[in-house]
Amino acid sequence: MSREQIKSRLYQELKIKNEVNIEGVAADPAIFRHLDLGGEVQEQVHLCFEMDHETHEGFDLPTGYTTPGGLRVAFHWDSRSDFRIVYDGGEYVLTHKGKELFPVSFDKRPKYYALSASDGTPFSRIAGYASGYTGGGTVSIAYSNECSLKEKGQDCLFCNINATKDTYSEIQGIKWKNPKQIGEAVAAAYRLDGVTHTNLTGGFVPERREVDYYIDVAEAIQESTGLRDFNGTAVIGAPLDLDIIDRYKEAGFRTLAMNLEMWDPNFYAAILPGKVAECGGREHWIKAIEYAAKVFGKGKVRSGFVAGIEPKKATLEGVEYFASIGVLSLTGAWTPNPGSALEGHRTPHAEWHLDMAYKCHEIFKKYGFSYKDYFDIAPSPNFLIHDLFAIDEEIVPAFGEVAGENAKESDRIA
Repeated sequence: MSREQIKSRLYQELKIKNEVNIEGVAADPAIFRHLDLGGEVQEQVHLCFEMDHETHEGFDLPTGYTTPGGLRVAFHWDSRSDFRIVYDGGEYVLTHKGKELFPVSFDKRPKYYALSASDGTPFSRIAGYASGYTGGGTVSIAYSNECSLKEKGQDCLFCNINATKDTYSEIQGIKWKNPKQIGEAVAAAYRLDGVTHTNLTGGFVPERREVDYYIDVAEAIQESTGLRDFNGTAVIGAPLDLDIIDRYKEAGFRTLAMNLEMWDPNFYAAILPGKVAECGGREHWIKAIEYAAKVFGKGKVRSGFVAGIEPKKATLEGVEYFASIGVLSLTGAWTPNPGSALEGHRTPHAEWHLDMAYKCHEIFKKYGFSYKDYFDIAPSPNFLIHDLFAIDEEIVPAFGEVAGENAKESDRIA
């Protein structure tokens, strides 16, 4: 198979992945009895957000699966979806309206999930795992699985962090994580599973408490791993005192994230009441991102947009502006999450989101960014932008077929 044929196949798989991201996937939970879920296969642990379209308190689900070409698809449960995973003849197959699309392979459980911190807390309840294309992967830690904006009636309208805590924290044993737990979990993930990136996030806390906590976590990770630069991303609220941003870099974080969420000023005010009240509003948030870009450098700062709530033109304006100053943006598809104020609403159709991904990828390439840049700033290496970079740079597993065929041909000629 030629490189162009492989790319054509991967772009088709990407199109299906995007559709499944938007529509979710159904499955009879009974079929997972054939999986060693929570043993060989990685199970969902809701450390921060519920990204399934429905809650599933009574049974476990896989985290995700891989297409034949090597693209990873997150498992977003939706019993109403026309996409369905079935168990057929000893293998799991993705179908659409009863038509077989392709067989899938479920995510392998990382080795560190089998271990616990020195206080007995399972690492799977501290740091979530997602694999990348170039070896290793990312551990994402939500130090807190709740947000203080709830108490003030200022939750972001798309967010379900507090609802997720209410549903799963007792069932799955999710609690506040202390720096020592995090340091031990990260060290185990780096040592046992070749992880190369850490993402640290959580709900709103006062900024002084936040920076002190993040510094403690950085020191704990450095002590446990022996690494000064552990490739960590600190996800924070925009501090009113911009000088605080310097402290995150001094602490050892390689990258910084401040998620603006909406570019249009009117959508920002309507959807993000807490960020208006607590962080100086949209203009201050942008100033904080601009300042961080100067402190951390090109490709070392990210902002996130919840793509699909505001007009596409507005989001793309924000993506373009940030890219022009060296800041990368996440533009993952808005999911009207269970428990959020916008539950029951509808995200744009799949074609809308696929077009967004392609346009953002072109913007990032125009400003000289790469897969490695995007890997180092994202909470998970499985966004559509990662896939587009990986296909473009030919680092998706499917391209190994070309290398293998070329090697066989060389042997034959020799």
